[in-house]
Amino acid sequence: MSQKALFLKSKQGAFELGTRDIPKPGHGDVLVKSYAVSLNPIDWKIQAYGLFLKDSDYPAVLGQGTAGVVEEVGAGVTHVSKGDRVFSRGDRGKGVDHSGYQQYVIAGASFVAKIPESISFDEAASIPTGADTAAAGLFGPKDGNLAFPDKPDAYKGQTIVVLGGSSSVGLFVIQAARLAGFSTIITTSSLTHEGYLKSLGATHVIDRHLSPDQIAARIKATTSDAVKIVYDAISEADTQKTAWAVLAPGGHLVLTLPSTIQPEAGETRTIKQVFGSPYLADNNEVGKKWWAKLPEWLSEGKIKPNKVEVVSGGLGGTAAGLERLKANKVSGVKLIVRPFEGA
Repeated sequence: MSQKALFLKSKQGAFELGTRDIPKPGHGDVLVKSYAVSLNPIDWKIQAYGLFLKDSDYPAVLGQGTAGVVEEVGAGVTHVSKGDRVFSRGDRGKGVDHSGYQQYVIAGASFVAKIPESISFDEAASIPTGADTAAAGLFGPKDGNLAFPDKPDAYKGQTIVVLGGSSSVGLFVIQAARLAGFSTIITTSSLTHEGYLKSLGATHVIDRHLSPDQIAARIKATTSDAVKIVYDAISEADTQKTAWAVLAPGGHLVLTLPSTIQPEAGETRTIKQVFGSPYLADNNEVGKKWWAKLPEWLSEGKIKPNKVEVVSGGLGGTAAGLERLKANKVSGVKLIVRPFEGA
């Protein structure tokens, strides 16, 4: 049987709708009939700049972070069954079958979880990529290396700074920091999102439209604590400048893009660029623990999905949605496509 899929036919080419066979799950895999998939900035960057993919990888299917219903389980999978409502994260490195911009997607069972009844498919699809990047950056052994947040108050009395709090990653960093017990969570955002970010756990919201020096001054005026960790969910040159200005000696800066900072000799602060996939060896252990806890935290309201906006047109609307992300015309919401819309 065949399905609809959105192909990137060539490096830096255009997206085109087409069809391909529905894959079969292997041992330890789950086949998900996808009713919602999130749009992520990395996908327009892959298209525009030709990142990550070899010539032999084309025609490619992009996309990560889906929600739907279990269609079939592979051998060895016991925690979900056919018909369960689930959200999932596929491993794009394993090929087209594991990518999101199609109607049926394969994911490793460790990164497939049941959706609480209170959460829609659209909301559930907003979770995987941002939440995974937050978890890897904070708790990964080669990133923030914080204690996993299953022990309350581990960081009571301490301060964390989250630059870009209203981004998809930033929203989950704030919530994960609250779970980890940080007493002071300072973030930057458009002030239109202040109330929302405080409801997620931020204690202070600083206007992102200020200059890097002004933001750094506001952060320093907000807390007298030594800031030992900054998570820069934006990671542009200006935000990195702010992050470095407020980070205390011996502290850790987590970036989502390559560093523009040139540390001086003898510098005691560290800089790590996070790669969020839980399939990566450095993230796998933390990723499995994170995914095992997500359904519980979601049910209890300790983790909340992004606010979402559904892009019309099904898979055919994906390119227009990615163009909006590229033009920086999306704030405070996660764009979602419904693969079966118009099918």
